[in-house]
Amino acid sequence: MSPRRTRGSSCMFYVLVAIWGVGLPLAILLQLVKHVPAVGIPLLLAAFAAGGVYVVRRARNAEQRRLEAARLAQVRAVQSREVARYHTMNPGEFEHAIAYLCQRDGCTDVKVVGGAGDLGADVVATAPTGHRIVIQCKRYGPTRKVGSPDAQRFGGTCYSVHQAHIPVMVTTSTFTRQAVSYAFAQGIRLYDEHALGGWASQTGPAPWHQTSVPAT
Repeated sequence: MSPRRTRGSSCMFYVLVAIWGVGLPLAILLQLVKHVPAVGIPLLLAAFAAGGVYVVRRARNAEQRRLEAARLAQVRAVQSREVARYHTMNPGEFEHAIAYLCQRDGCTDVKVVGGAGDLGADVVATAPTGHRIVIQCKRYGPTRKVGSPDAQRFGGTCYSVHQAHIPVMVTTSTFTRQAVSYAFAQGIRLYDEHALGGWASQTGPAPWHQTSVPAT
C-alpha cells in the first residue's frame, strides 16, 4: 500500500470515528434533552462528551496498533527476502556475503579466513567501534539448527586463538536453547535468520551494536 493511500485511508477512518463517536451521541443527546430537567442537562452533556472522547481515543489507539502491525509485517517481509538470498549460496559465498555486510557498515581490515584449519573463524574485521570482530558463519537450511557443540567449538577458540573482542555466530537458520545458553554465558553474540535479515536489510543492528543474545 502506498503512503498516499495509507494517509487517505487513515483520514477516512477518523472521519467515520468522529461521526459514530461524536455525531451519533450528539444526535441522541438532542433527543434526550427534550425529556430531561434543565438541572440535569450539564451532567448529560458531560457524560456524552466523555463518552465521545473515549470512543475516539480507543479508535485512535486501535488504528495506531494496526499501522504498527502493518509496519512490522513489512519489515519481516524484507528480512525474509534477504535471508532467502543467503539460502541460495554455498558456504563460501555466504562467508563473503557476511564480509560484505561488515565492509558496508564501516568495518576495516575485513578478511575472509574460513577454510581448512580456520579454527572456527570465517570472517575477521575491525568494527567501527575499534573492536576486533570474529565471525563464524553457518549456512544451514531452515530445519537444521546450530547446536551447543558448534557454539562450544567456537567458544574454545574465538578468544584464546583469534583474540576476539566480539565473537559472533551467524546462521541462516536458528540456534538450539542449549547453544543460546552457552553463548550467553560466554559472551558470544548470536545472529539467527531474523537478526541476519535485519542486519542485511538495515532494519536491525549490526553485531557490534547488539547487546543481548536473541531467544530462539
